[in-house]
Formats: sequence, C-alpha cells, structure tokens
Amino acid sequence: MSRIRSVEVFAVAVPFARPFVLGSGAVGSPEQRPDQAGAVVFVKLTTEDGVVGWGEQRALPSWSYETAETIAVVINRHLAPLLLELTPFDVELFHQQAAKRLSPAVSNGFPFARAAVDLAMHDAAGKLAGVPVHALLGGKVHDEIPLCSAIGVGAPETVREHAQQSSDYAAYKVKIGGDPDQDAAIIEAVAEVAGTKPLWLDANQSYRPSALKQLLDRTRHIRTIHCVEQPVPSTDLLAMRRLRGLIDLPVAIDEGSFTAQDLARAIQLDAADLVVVKICKSGGLRNALKTAQVALSGGLEILSSGLTDCGIGFAAALHVFSQLELALPAELNGPELLSDLYVEGLTITKAVATVPTAPGLGVVVDEERIRAESIDLLFT
Repeated sequence: MSRIRSVEVFAVAVPFARPFVLGSGAVGSPEQRPDQAGAVVFVKLTTEDGVVGWGEQRALPSWSYETAETIAVVINRHLAPLLLELTPFDVELFHQQAAKRLSPAVSNGFPFARAAVDLAMHDAAGKLAGVPVHALLGGKVHDEIPLCSAIGVGAPETVREHAQQSSDYAAYKVKIGGDPDQDAAIIEAVAEVAGTKPLWLDANQSYRPSALKQLLDRTRHIRTIHCVEQPVPSTDLLAMRRLRGLIDLPVAIDEGSFTAQDLARAIQLDAADLVVVKICKSGGLRNALKTAQVALSGGLEILSSGLTDCGIGFAAALHVFSQLELALPAELNGPELLSDLYVEGLTITKAVATVPTAPGLGVVVDEERIRAESIDLLFT
C-alpha cells in the first residue's frame, strides 16, 4: 500500500466576484486581502507512487476560530508527521491520531485543518483505487445536485439585483444581520424576485429570540420562507429550543452543531428541526456523513452548505451530498461568489452541478497558479 511521502501547504487570497457579508461579518470582496477575510489553504499530498491528492479549506475567522495561519501551522507541525506514517486510505486512523494530538474540548479540535487533509486523503485514495470519491463512501444516489443562491446582507436594491442575477437558481439563501428593519426589507426584496421559490433565512447567530419574532411577524405574509438558520449564538441551545415555541417556522442548527455528538445533544434538547451539514466544520467527509445519519435517526431534515469553497472543496461536497436527500437545494456558493475555482472538470448548468465521476475528487487542480499566488502568512 502506497504511503504518503510528502505534505505541502499553500495559502491563497482567493478574490470574490462581489462583496459577501454575513450576520457575523464580512466574508470577502473583489479586492480580497488576506488580512481582511479568510484565505484559502490548499493541501497537496504525494504518495510513494507519485499519486497526488488535493484538499482545501477557507479560513474564516468571522465564522469560526481557525485562521489561515493556524490551519497552516496545525497541518505542517502537527498533522504532517502523522500523515507520513499512513496511506491515503487510513482516514479513520488519521482522525483518531489527530484527536489525540489536538485534543478536542467542547467540540472537535481544529476541524478546518483536518478537513483540508481529509479531502486530500480521499482524493489520493480514489486515484489509487481508480474510483471517484463517492464510490469510496458507498456510491452516489444522485447524479446532479441543484444549487441554492447565496444572497448576502446589504441594501435592498443591491440584494434585489443579486437575486435577479441568480434567476437560474431553484432557491435563495438570504443572509440576515440582526436588524429587523433592514432584514425585513432584504427579505421583501428577494421575495419579489423569487416568486414561488423557497427562501432559506440565515442569521449567523445575529438575533435575540424576541427580535427574531418581531422580524418574522413582519414577514409573515411571505409564504415561501422555508426555515431560519442559527438565529442565536451557537452555544445557546436552550434559546434555540425556546425559539421553536415562539415562532411558526422550522429552525435549523449550523454553528451550534459541528459534530455528530453536538447534533445528538441538540436533538435531546429539542433544539432544532433541521441541521446544516458542512464538511469543514465536521472535519472531513465521513464525519459529515456521520452527522447526517444522526440527523436522520433523530427525525431532522438535512440542509447542505459550504464555506464559499473553491473547486476542490466544492467537488468534495458534491460527492458527499450525492448520497443524501436534502430539504432544499445545496447552498454551495463558491461557483457563484468566487472569481475562480482553481480547478477544471466541474460541470454546472443552469445552477445544477453534476457529480464528478473521474477518480478521486474528479477535478484537475491548477497547481501552477496556486503556487504562483501563494502568500506568506507572516504578514503584518
């Protein structure tokens, strides 16, 4: 079995095609600087046979605690020594050893760093086996995945324009920022464009329960609102449970559920109706599927999302979510929001993505460009 011979890490300040703002802060803009928003950390694994696997993860301090610097240091200093003793197929062993080295506390330890490595291991393993990653996970159920458009916090006229530009999408995920007046205007603007398409509200922890009730009372006439995601702080599961009794709208948990164990706790507390599954917060592909299985066992519906992934992370998400029945189209917004994906081999037609079928993740990475655009993370 071919062992991993080398681990390389690159950070790139991937620019956005347009500004994108969450309730918890800015994500990126066309003038992207690594000190303004999260850079993307790319990982390249090479085996003794010369087979290469690629992974990636966006660092987004406004969403989670990991930065590009911490991801790079964790991989180079703590995870690479583990990987050089393993093959790309030793995914579960890698996570077990990583958990011992970077002991999880409240939730999982450095999941973004581990997710980047996990993707690269799956990519290399699929290439070695000559099969796509979804086959390693048990096989796909769906050949195509409809996508949901991501509409950031902004002025109503800007939001309306973005919604109009996304007319091919089957649903809209609307970011709200904690101001009932502004957010009501945002929701109205998107609803005017969306027609009968579902709206998925995402507060990114920016609301108090009473203020959210005010917002939803104001927008009660909009019958296409499907759910509201993570309205309150991620640590406040009791507020999530209280909200379910205050509002007539399903509540989705995201930042409050990184692991399958986190979700089991939320289910025990009756704190959610849906869960947002992300590869990055789960720490990898199989861990994301474990969360999905806990959701199904607990009677929760599943929503799919990413963290504005480039092409590697986007492809990985397609492999994972091709196995699941999703409550809404997948909010995998990299192709919509980024200026480039740094890969070839993806097929997206009218906001519907085709699940890759080539070995590994099924995409060809532009390594030359990644190397040319990599940045020194010791900037000031």
